[in-house]
Amino acid sequence: MSRTIEAASLVDLTIRDARLNDAAELAALTCELGYKTTGVEMATRLETVLKDARYKTFVAEIGGKLCGIIGTVWHSSYLHNDLSGRIIALVVSNKMRRRGIARELVAAAEKDFLRRKITRVTLTTRFEREEAHRFYEKLGYARTGFRFGKNLRRAAD
Repeated sequence: MSRTIEAASLVDLTIRDARLNDAAELAALTCELGYKTTGVEMATRLETVLKDARYKTFVAEIGGKLCGIIGTVWHSSYLHNDLSGRIIALVVSNKMRRRGIARELVAAAEKDFLRRKITRVTLTTRFEREEAHRFYEKLGYARTGFRFGKNLRRAAD
């Protein structure tokens, strides 16, 4: 009897490094978060990210299907002597939320940061994602400020 991804338990969960051939499934997850992305666009992004040692991308997989992703980056800082880490993407599929998958992805990222001797980690999340705010606070993350953004326009050719 085969099990569907909805019926699978965390016992079947695998956290692994992302691969280029995960692009289509990762694009679908990104769309669930509200960022319209095609498989081709995601493949282009992954080609760049997977080659850069500062980035780390883990995926959660159950029954051969991806159900989550976490992307991180580490960087130097003008403000601190040591390296800092940043969670730049975390998505779990709508059907698989509230099962501990995001917690496992964050734990994998934190373990990787510690392996790299990085102990300061930041992240941003949109104001309206109040459930995500509560999730991060339960994991020990504290609100430390606001993020501001601006899209710069290119000069007309």
